[in-house]
Amino acid sequence: MLKIHKPTSSGVRHRIDMDRGLTTSTPHKSLTTPVKKNSGRNAHGHVTTRHRGGGEKRRYRAIDFRRDKFGVEARVVSIEYDPNRSANIALLFYRDGEKRYILAPDGLTLDSRVVAGLEVEPTLGNALPLKNIPIGMPIHNLELKKGRGGQIVRSAGTSALLQSKEGDFVTVKLPSGETRLIKGDCFATIGQVSNLDHKNQKIGKAGRRRHMGWRPTVRGVAQHPGSHPHGGGEGRSGIGMPGPKDPWGNAALGKKTRGRYKYSNKFILKDRRIK
Repeated sequence: MLKIHKPTSSGVRHRIDMDRGLTTSTPHKSLTTPVKKNSGRNAHGHVTTRHRGGGEKRRYRAIDFRRDKFGVEARVVSIEYDPNRSANIALLFYRDGEKRYILAPDGLTLDSRVVAGLEVEPTLGNALPLKNIPIGMPIHNLELKKGRGGQIVRSAGTSALLQSKEGDFVTVKLPSGETRLIKGDCFATIGQVSNLDHKNQKIGKAGRRRHMGWRPTVRGVAQHPGSHPHGGGEGRSGIGMPGPKDPWGNAALGKKTRGRYKYSNKFILKDRRIK
C-alpha cells in the first residue's frame, strides 16, 4: 500500500513510500553480521564501482537461498525489512529449533507453515525441484545449477513462469522476458517475491539517496573534456561524436559485451531484447 506525504517541505513534496506489512523493526541478531563499507573500491583502494560511498551503517542478514533443510516444517515468525535488498524477508523457526531467513513471497503471513523437499506440495513459500512444479505456476529464488542456491528472480515483485517440461529440462520465462532451459532438478520457491510496490516508490530528495549509499552521477556533457569524451564545447552542446562513450572512450550504447561462446547461450531460447 502506497503512502503519499503532505508537501510540508521540498523533500517530501513528491516522496512516495509504501506500507510493507512488516511485523517487527529489529532483526534476529544471531543471523546478522556487520557489513564493511568499501565505497566501491577494491583491495588496492581503486574505485571499481563508481557512484558508491557513505550511507547508513548496515548489518547483513544471512538469507537461506539454498533451502536445503529437507522435510523439516518451519513456522513464519516475522516479516522483516532487509536494507541489503528490495524484497521483504521472513524469519522461520524450524521444528528442530533452527532459525533461518528466507525471501518472503507475497501473501506469506505470520504462523504460515513452509517446507522444502523433493516431494512437498507446491504451495506458497515451499521449495521443490522444477520438475515437480505444475506448469503455469509463478516461482522465484530460482537455481541455475543444482545445489548452488537461488541466483535469479530474487528482487521485489518479480516472478518467473514455468512454461513446459521436456526430458531433463524445463522451460522458464524470466521477468526480463528471456525464455531459457533449466535442469529439472534445480530448486525454486513457489510464489511471487514480496514488496510489489517497490517500483512505485519515489525517493523524494537527494539526501535520502546518499543515506542509501549512492553518490551523485554527473552527465558526461557537463564535464571537462579531459574527464569525459562528451565534455567541452562552447555553451551547451551535444556529445559531438557518432555514438555515446563511457568515461574511458569505450562504446556505451549498442555494443554487445556478452561473449559469443558463453556456455549458457545454448540454454537461452528467446533473448530478452526480442519483443
